[in-house]
Amino acid sequence: MERISVGDLLILLVEPSTTQQRVIKNYLLELGVRNVDVATSAQEALESMESAPPDLTISAMHLPDMTGADLVVQMRTRTDLSDIPFMLISSETSVRLLEPIRQAGVIAILPKPFDLENLRTALVGAVDLLDPTSLLSEDAYELEGLRVLIVDDSSMSRKHIRRILENIGLEHFAEAENGREGMEIMQQQEFDLVLTDYNMPEMDGEEFVRFVRTQSSQPGVPILMVTSMDDEARLAQVEQEGVSAICDKPFEPRTMLDLLHRVLA
Repeated sequence: MERISVGDLLILLVEPSTTQQRVIKNYLLELGVRNVDVATSAQEALESMESAPPDLTISAMHLPDMTGADLVVQMRTRTDLSDIPFMLISSETSVRLLEPIRQAGVIAILPKPFDLENLRTALVGAVDLLDPTSLLSEDAYELEGLRVLIVDDSSMSRKHIRRILENIGLEHFAEAENGREGMEIMQQQEFDLVLTDYNMPEMDGEEFVRFVRTQSSQPGVPILMVTSMDDEARLAQVEQEGVSAICDKPFEPRTMLDLLHRVLA
């Protein structure tokens, strides 16, 4: 299969402001992207995606009929649109509005104004998600046989993480919706790698990490925490509990690959 590049991407830009449309399209043109369709509302975007699915949807947060968060959640709950990569470009800082997007499995959240290099990195992330071969040549590890447990209360986030891990070369997965379910699964199966969220019902990520390190039969298994939480004190405590590495939501596939190499080395 011929590899795709950033310039090959067909992008749907969902932006009601003509000024912002022009700014973003100029940045994309500078990066070699020439195939850009525009929608000014979420409904128009959904109709456009139905008729001609894009390689990537880039959206503002505040649209005339719903938020960008509502749009990506609608996309993720529809089988015909669920795999389309999504990027948010917004000046919004509200945790309440941004958290659903972080949990929905997105390529990037860029601020307004944004840096051209950050946009380039996000577009490369979209290519890596779309092209299963894009990361394999960089992988020096034999990952195919590794057994992976993904613990996250967001099904959309689990699906996004699993898709990236599959592109990297991993094949064997188990999933849990919270730390307590993850604990029960680990009492029945052996794993080579665990990925966990922090904020979960029943048992959060910190309690789960503590269980793995102090009470499980697999205390040495590498644990990568993938979280949108930015509380430095709580994250420092998780590190004390023995998490191997922490990865932000959202993240680029190459970031995940680098972290996996580090924790599995």
